[in-house]
Amino acid sequence: MKRLALLTLPLALAACAKPVHDTDTPPAPAAAAATADATLLGGYHWKLANAVDAQGRRIDALFVRAERPVQLDFSDGRISVTNTCNRMGGAYTLEGGRLAIPRMASTMMACADPKLMALDREVGMRLESPQALAVQRGDVPQLTLTSASGDALTFNGEATAQTRYGGAGETVFMEVAAQRKPCSHPLIRDMQCLQVRDVHYDERGLKTGTPGPWQPLYQEIEGYEHTDGVRNVLRLKRYDVRNPPADASSVAYVLDMVVESETVREGK
Repeated sequence: MKRLALLTLPLALAACAKPVHDTDTPPAPAAAAATADATLLGGYHWKLANAVDAQGRRIDALFVRAERPVQLDFSDGRISVTNTCNRMGGAYTLEGGRLAIPRMASTMMACADPKLMALDREVGMRLESPQALAVQRGDVPQLTLTSASGDALTFNGEATAQTRYGGAGETVFMEVAAQRKPCSHPLIRDMQCLQVRDVHYDERGLKTGTPGPWQPLYQEIEGYEHTDGVRNVLRLKRYDVRNPPADASSVAYVLDMVVESETVREGK
């Protein structure tokens, strides 16, 4: 049985010192753009859709993995960057349509792909320079960051779970067994369900009490991809679903973090 510690409670970012960049003022945001505030920015995951320099040339270095575009998230005065080699983040200010991130912190993982390693540098270099920020509302809102040199990065907004479900949700911990098992469903033949049970932690991040009984979960967990033979403990957000269809659950589970992971041999 092989144990793999993925993350600790709480998740911490190791700070990396980076040079201070030119503070030239970027161009003002477009007049047609909606006024951006923390609530609007925090209501979406912002995924990089396009990036061009002042001459309109695509900045290819920012598109290393087409299936996993660079993503920005804003929450409680902080910005986080994912789908790079390392997770990055830091405090930000937004004033007069201009975004400022004095310095970002980063995890310290090395990636085998040199282009992926370079992606961290390319993203950090741009975000740590002052940017004009503009948001266009619509069915798919767009966030555009424009630097003083004329680089323009456009991100498409994807509503967060909190926005979609209309509330902050409740934090819960759930253990997922290594193997799915057959479960009965009136509409799905030969359904295989995740086997789950509740676990609890105290304020120090230590497990407390006895885990609940194993039971089938008749739905998927948003953001979680199960691998047969791997047991996981997950930190989840649980949301109430308003007016669910007759055959659907009245709650939704969204992955927040993988707390613990273990490869389990058959028969264990």
